Amino acid sequence: MSIRPIFGDGQLRACEDRTVQLHSASWFGSRVLFEHRRWVCREVEMCWAAPRHLLVLTETGRTAGTHVQADGRLLFDGPDRPGVFTFVPAGAERTGVYRDADLSYSALWIDPAWDRVDHLADLPILVNRSDAVIGTLIAELQAEIALGCRPDAAYVEHLVALLGFRLAVLDHALPPPSRHGRLSRRALARVRDHVHAHIADEISLTDMAEVAGMRTDSFARRFKVTAGMAPYAFVLEERIRRAEALLADAALPIGTIAIRLGFSSQSHFTATFRRLRGISPRAHRTGILPES
Repeated sequence: MSIRPIFGDGQLRACEDRTVQLHSASWFGSRVLFEHRRWVCREVEMCWAAPRHLLVLTETGRTAGTHVQADGRLLFDGPDRPGVFTFVPAGAERTGVYRDADLSYSALWIDPAWDRVDHLADLPILVNRSDAVIGTLIAELQAEIALGCRPDAAYVEHLVALLGFRLAVLDHALPPPSRHGRLSRRALARVRDHVHAHIADEISLTDMAEVAGMRTDSFARRFKVTAGMAPYAFVLEERIRRAEALLADAALPIGTIAIRLGFSSQSHFTATFRRLRGISPRAHRTGILPES
């Protein structure tokens, strides 16, 4: 597979390129797209602009040298290294030279027409910056997908909201989030009822925020302060609690339980159950129903 980006156009010259795509996933009709690539290349010269926001995390490996410019201004000159990220807003053109690349990276492409974080389009190009929060969020998404688990819409929506907010804070475009805002009891109850009523559906962060009567980014922060966990984590916890009850019925296949609770597959359900409970659904069933 070529190093050529999925979106956009421009000029690209590569020497001894051996790029391989390892994993990919998309949501919301491909308006949010994730890809994980292994990149080995002697040298690349690129002048590129894309119609989507792009956030890239270098996970392992490095380049011998990276030189990036935009609008005639030098943005970075030095080697790539593990843990750094680059953000390029939609429509921004960058010119780069990369030498002796041998690394793996994850890329998140976000369609501005879908974008739930209004300020992303106003941010500048950020090249090879370090931030533990952004690094952890993207690495966790990559790990889930590598295990064959496709995170649901609420997870991805919340992830994009957090990434957008963090990028804005790093660029000083937004103040740090308040630590004191909480949901009212009525709002929390409405959200909980909504999750229970739609437990088998793909529950989006936007829907949860609308039920609570507030903006998505504000809701995500206030929900975590109130409930002690992020909205997508709450949805998963409620599904696993329901699963524990359903597993008590020995006649109900585990695959059927997975579908009833909104998981994309039995393997996704099994991996999530094991991560949250420390054992597989089958082992849990055996523990409560030895005869099964």
